[in-house]
Amino acid sequence: MNKSTLWVAVAMLAVGLGAGYWLSGSGSNSVSEPSKELATDKSEPLFYRNPMNAEITSPVPAKDSMGMDYIAVYAKGSGDKVSAGTVEIDSMVVQNLGVRTAIAKKSAISRTIRAVGRVDFDEERMARLHPKVEGWIEETHIDKTGQQVNKNDILLSIYSPKLVSTQQEYLLALNNLAALEQSPFEEIRRGAQELVKSSRQRLQLLDVPEHQIHELEKSRQVKNSLHIHSPVTGTVIRIGSRQGQHVSPGTELYMLVDLSQVWVYADIYENELPWVKEGDQVEMTLASVPGKIFTGSLEYIYPYAESKTRTTKVRLVFDNSELLLRPNMFSEVVIRADSQPDAVVIPSEAVIRSGQQTRVFVVRDAGKFEPRIVKLGIESEGQVAVLEGVKAGEEVVTSAQFLLDSESKLREATAKMMESLNEAKTADGDMSSEVMNHEGMNMPAHESMKAAEMIMDMPSDMNMSHDNGMMDHSNMPEQKVMPTHDGMSGNGAHQHD
Repeated sequence: MNKSTLWVAVAMLAVGLGAGYWLSGSGSNSVSEPSKELATDKSEPLFYRNPMNAEITSPVPAKDSMGMDYIAVYAKGSGDKVSAGTVEIDSMVVQNLGVRTAIAKKSAISRTIRAVGRVDFDEERMARLHPKVEGWIEETHIDKTGQQVNKNDILLSIYSPKLVSTQQEYLLALNNLAALEQSPFEEIRRGAQELVKSSRQRLQLLDVPEHQIHELEKSRQVKNSLHIHSPVTGTVIRIGSRQGQHVSPGTELYMLVDLSQVWVYADIYENELPWVKEGDQVEMTLASVPGKIFTGSLEYIYPYAESKTRTTKVRLVFDNSELLLRPNMFSEVVIRADSQPDAVVIPSEAVIRSGQQTRVFVVRDAGKFEPRIVKLGIESEGQVAVLEGVKAGEEVVTSAQFLLDSESKLREATAKMMESLNEAKTADGDMSSEVMNHEGMNMPAHESMKAAEMIMDMPSDMNMSHDNGMMDHSNMPEQKVMPTHDGMSGNGAHQHD
């Protein structure tokens, strides 16, 4: 058997496949090659495909076992400037498949970073109160932690010999000024005035309140105990002295803090740290205040990481005028990092991620869907920013897009196969060209591809010798010559008696 005989056998195999398809069909020529169908009427479908199994086709409209309509497959005109994988489906089929769409729009979007926060005091609003003289506590006006105090409220009264002596010095200076005020010598009058000024300033430095100094100037009587007032408005969180206790400058009398503003500490992981920057907007929720969202800002990123958790601490600032945020409470924090105020945003469910490509389906017309390869940006709360591939105002598919994707990929494969077949037709002696057009048969594209695959999958035992171009008979079974009724042998040779 020579090479030409093998080609004839292969061609006869393809003819048999085509004849089987023609006999098993409806007997009509309504399904023809896409290129010829295009020349007649591209509004007529080429064939109909099972929506659940793309390998099952029908030349006429049909329903599958579940009652779903077959999907009509149309030819594409040469003037349609759409991608090779564009899918066109009847409007009724679109409705049955439950295809939903959404409009791409410009909106603000930011990267969402979630963390657990811990409420703490604002260190800039804390005050620790110490006496500036030694003495004894005679009376405490604020004796409970958690009490609210205003600025200049009386906290306690203290007896101190030093304060008593300072009051006496101030009274002596006042008496001296009264005696020398009429002196003809200016230096003496100036010296008396400076002594009064320095004595009064000494009382102020020892935290003697202004109203008690005025009272001393009027009454000219020394007081044994003096009041100590609150320097700030806030909450008492610690009391360090009680009535009758001896105190010194090293004794902490009170610790006060203003809770109208609090700090919140949160830990950020290393992979999230590049997106975070000072000034980012922050939202916070607490279990103790359900339904309320507190808004604040990121004020500071600490320049070191925690050795055990490998996280970096950040400091958040929140307003607490209602006093709902209590120090040492835990909270859930959401940081809006890497904010983009004017991005093209689509629902994240519209994105099909397959391998290294990311695509969406864009509605080109009624029932016509075009696949687009897109480049994505930030994804947050069910929305994703599109950097390339989709413009604002375009309509994208958000459901049933996986069925469209399967159909689109099949169309792309069919288009590539038809392109290769057209190139093969122009080459002389091409096997695929002879098989696909043998005896004038017109096979649909999907059946031509099946025939080509069967040809390529011929048994490997039939190997051609590369040296002399003859078939290798070493692996073939021995042929027997069977006589025929006209005296011809099975191999085509005449037999003579």
